[in-house]
Amino acid sequence: MTGNGKIKVAIIGSGNIGTDLMIKVLRNGKGIEMGAMVGIDPASDGLARAQRMGVPAISDGIDGLVAMPGFSDIRIVFDATSAGAHAHHNDVLQRYGVQVIDLTPAALGPYVIPSINLDEKLGASNINMVTCGGQATIPIVKAVSRVAKVHYAEIVASISSRSAGPGTRANIDEFTETTSKAIQVLGGATRGKAIIVLNPAEPPLIMRDTVFTLSEPGDQAAIVASIQEMVASVRRYVPGYRLKQEVQFDVYDESRPLNVPGLGKLTGLKTSAFLEVEGAAHYLPAYAGNLDIMTSAALACAERLAGTRLANVTA
Repeated sequence: MTGNGKIKVAIIGSGNIGTDLMIKVLRNGKGIEMGAMVGIDPASDGLARAQRMGVPAISDGIDGLVAMPGFSDIRIVFDATSAGAHAHHNDVLQRYGVQVIDLTPAALGPYVIPSINLDEKLGASNINMVTCGGQATIPIVKAVSRVAKVHYAEIVASISSRSAGPGTRANIDEFTETTSKAIQVLGGATRGKAIIVLNPAEPPLIMRDTVFTLSEPGDQAAIVASIQEMVASVRRYVPGYRLKQEVQFDVYDESRPLNVPGLGKLTGLKTSAFLEVEGAAHYLPAYAGNLDIMTSAALACAERLAGTRLANVTA
């Protein structure tokens, strides 16, 4: 903790996600402040911006971070690199008792979506932010499952190809696997499936997500109310998150069952929700809602962690 009563944080990864997150911390971070921006490319825009904004910029990765003067003051580290690199970063940081917020699909720690389970996982040494598609869609699956048991949930995340950098493209397989698992673990679905679409349209299109669930029969008005409540919860930390149109329903009975992959023919209530995520345009364009929702969710986690730490210090 610094003299001004804030927790110091560092970001590993000076690409689009890490740079946007740095700007969010500098502009809006509550109870936290930047201690270092870490990358491996000395010429990266993220490190150059960090230097201009008075943030210590480290260009030799995790080794440079732990060797920097004042590293012992850094209590939370965001990892915005790749699933492959995260395992090594986490191993190093855990030796120093540093709290890790993982923005890659590595999923070494528990899945966390602030609107669903943040308070339950504050004690974990590593928390995983799932994926951009997961942050956007799994809250809707959870909202349906609060009303009726969800047998199957399928999400389709459509993002502009311009907002998919090298890290995103390299992690496509991890994206689908991690999101599918989190649909079950956090969303409450018996089975989950995730699809990501990189849309090359010009001008670039805003992030849009479609959520389909097949559940036991449930009160449709109650499901709509639960979804609207969840959307409001997510909007507290992602202001550009919204329903694109009204929730739609379709009933499948024994005369018209739905054939679900891996589960066979099922009956029940199909709920369809259509979402749009507009970015805050702090560093990235507004159409890059897929990146904004990740950095906004990670910031919400760090602020909550810092608030807990500060409360424990003053108690």
